[in-house]
Amino acid sequence: MYLFDSVTKTKRPFIPLHEGKVSMYVCGPTVYDDAHLGHARSSVVFDLLRRVLMGSGYEVTYVKNITDIDDKILNKLSQTGQTLLELTSYYIERYNTEMEALNCLTPTQMPKATDHIDAMVHMIHTLIEKGFAYQSFDGTVYFDTTQDERYFSLSHRAIDESQTQSRLEEEHTKRHPNDFALWKPAKNSHEIAFDSALGRGRPGWHIECSAMIESTFGSQGEYAIDIHGGGADLLFPHHENEAAQSRCATGVELANFWVHNGFVTIGGEKMSKSLGNSFFLKDALEHYHGEVLRFYLLSTHYRSDLHFFEEDLLASKKRLDRLYRLKKRLYGMASTALETPFQVELLEALHDDMNTSKVFALIDAMLSHANDVLDNDPKNKAIKTQALANLAYIERVMGLGSLDAYAYFQFGFSSQEIEAIEALLAQRHEAKKAKDFATADALRQQLIERGIAIMDTVDGTKWERA
Repeated sequence: MYLFDSVTKTKRPFIPLHEGKVSMYVCGPTVYDDAHLGHARSSVVFDLLRRVLMGSGYEVTYVKNITDIDDKILNKLSQTGQTLLELTSYYIERYNTEMEALNCLTPTQMPKATDHIDAMVHMIHTLIEKGFAYQSFDGTVYFDTTQDERYFSLSHRAIDESQTQSRLEEEHTKRHPNDFALWKPAKNSHEIAFDSALGRGRPGWHIECSAMIESTFGSQGEYAIDIHGGGADLLFPHHENEAAQSRCATGVELANFWVHNGFVTIGGEKMSKSLGNSFFLKDALEHYHGEVLRFYLLSTHYRSDLHFFEEDLLASKKRLDRLYRLKKRLYGMASTALETPFQVELLEALHDDMNTSKVFALIDAMLSHANDVLDNDPKNKAIKTQALANLAYIERVMGLGSLDAYAYFQFGFSSQEIEAIEALLAQRHEAKKAKDFATADALRQQLIERGIAIMDTVDGTKWERA
């Protein structure tokens, strides 16, 4: 398996630090607002990587953090009057529900920043003792970037005064422009803060991931973890700072592979709440099934920027529809653990830095072949068995096709509409049992007028949007 590493800027063969096991950490959300397509893309990309690794026989420990203390969160609290727990719990629950809708597997662990304050303070003390950090006159603790010879080795940036952290952070008590805050003192007695040996305050953003990785995985060997992932927007300063403070505190490089997914853009601009062009995931999920969004988000190679157009999203839906129509054609048949050449080719494509373009071309070809054979020979048991095994493999590795074939085509109906449709179907069933075919036909016509197509099968009557 080959993965593109952001440090070397090359595709490298993936060899785990420990045979048969993979450790992966991905930066999760700051929970002060609803998730947008940028969050969704990162989640889907690294869920796919996790599935590929699992499909390759690895035991994967996948950790995604939750930032539940941050300037943005404090600003939101000042607007809403909620407690920290009320606000963050609400958005954590919404985030998890929406990631589940995208068919993302639940991470092995989802540590919260507020649960690891002691670990952060301990790491900051270590950095101070080793001479990599200092406390300014106002109580802020900064990481001294001039003491790390490998600073900028991840992002490969040259020192540029227009992009220094003095522009990205508002602190003015640091020694050097690129130094960044590890600990921020409380501004007043009312501000949410934590008591510590560093004084009453709260951690800077970057330290939390380093401390949580140290707490979860330790720091033995040449690298702490196999893979560190996140969006390309995190490469600098966040990931650069993580890498610096971790290697200086522990003497170990943070990750063997740094993997970053591209931006999501709308109208040619990077998706950003500051630009006011965020496409909230909750809005997308009102109109499209989560698997359609998953398909769409994976249709562009993960390292490339994804330019959002609804026409492309609709095209993805049509392609996913084809998969479910084959699944519906095979409805009622039990799947087997048959291994096929298609599965080998699909995994080979994913082993090439997750080449999803090739993957979806393989899936399209498989669907066309299965349908062509079944059109000419509807009872061909061999092709049905093979197709079912391939669909099950796609579900397991790609996270697509996990729904009941008929339920997929029922998306978009409200619970009240579904209840009314099911009631009409029940009446039609009773009419047919009583051999009242005129009433049964009239009820069918009512359903057709509602835009419903019904199919009488050996497993009962099934329905979908016409």
